[in-house]
Amino acid sequence: MSTDTSGGAPGTGARAASATQPASATNPASAAGPVSAAVTSTAAGPASAADPAPPADPAPAAATSPAAGRHAAAVRPRLDRPGEELPAGANPVPAWIRFFVSELRLTFGRPRNLALLGVLAIVPVFFGIVFRLTLSSVNGPGGGPPFLNQLAGNGVFLALVVLTFTLSLLLLPLSVGVVSGDAIAGESGLGTLRGLLTVPSGRTRLLFVKYAAIMTFSLVACLVVCVVSLIMGLILFHTGQVTLLSGTTVSLGSGVLRVLVVAVYAAVAMMSLGAIGLAASTLTQHPVGAIAGILVLTVASEICDQVQQLSAIHPYLPTHYWLSWDGLFRSPVDWTGAEHGLVSFAVYAVIFGAIAWARLTSADVTT
Repeated sequence: MSTDTSGGAPGTGARAASATQPASATNPASAAGPVSAAVTSTAAGPASAADPAPPADPAPAAATSPAAGRHAAAVRPRLDRPGEELPAGANPVPAWIRFFVSELRLTFGRPRNLALLGVLAIVPVFFGIVFRLTLSSVNGPGGGPPFLNQLAGNGVFLALVVLTFTLSLLLLPLSVGVVSGDAIAGESGLGTLRGLLTVPSGRTRLLFVKYAAIMTFSLVACLVVCVVSLIMGLILFHTGQVTLLSGTTVSLGSGVLRVLVVAVYAAVAMMSLGAIGLAASTLTQHPVGAIAGILVLTVASEICDQVQQLSAIHPYLPTHYWLSWDGLFRSPVDWTGAEHGLVSFAVYAVIFGAIAWARLTSADVTT
């Protein structure tokens, strides 16, 4: 029951009635002074006085504006950079993977690099036709170089012959040198290097992504030469069991597998050359200078490797172990030459990779 003790003032009966309800007694703020009376008078109605409505949050209303939507977008933690935020709806793939994929698109999307791969694909076709005509000439198999006799026995050897020619004639080194020499110097020459470093991608991450793209290009280039050579060899020459250098006969599948291993070995050799090119690319803003330096170094190493008076330094030359894969075509497989070559390639990659890192991380990039 309720008693009107307010002297008949309008609305006072309602405030008194709300003050005597048990639910309001539990709220100390609603039991004192005119402020509580005003609050209870506004709370009367369907809403319970014991549970006043919370203040309206202006955020939902503000979020309807474009500016508020952009401000409220950064609410999720980054998966690739701890402590940073990822805008809502953004790709959760780590940034370094997106950066690497973008670099691959740039590397394999340039017409110049595609032209280099096209030339490497044409070389096996040219040599295959030339060797086929040579073997079909009047002189016969005995009139040509010794390796032509092995090629006449099985077309698988065309891949080894062409791979040797592309390394000796500097076709593969030139292709890798163009890509690696342009990696940093090209960005600097175009004025995009500073922008890449403010994404932020980080100088170390940028260097690793660039070298990973060089490694990928090296592998693809060697596989293009190898696969096209195998196809041309199978088309133009006899196929069947493969006779190894040791005289042992293995199946065609085993021979093809050994050829692919040789291609991967050659790719690792080109990756070490790519590390040298990447280091040269950090020393200049002109890609042509870096590419020329790589070619000069390669030619000088090849010349020194042929001079017997310099045999003491042969094992330390970057090109000395490029063709040390003949043990893979023996039975049992002799890994000695290949192991020495892999160690040499790794040492060169580490040394020149460290030089590239020290140069890039300490350089004052202004372009």
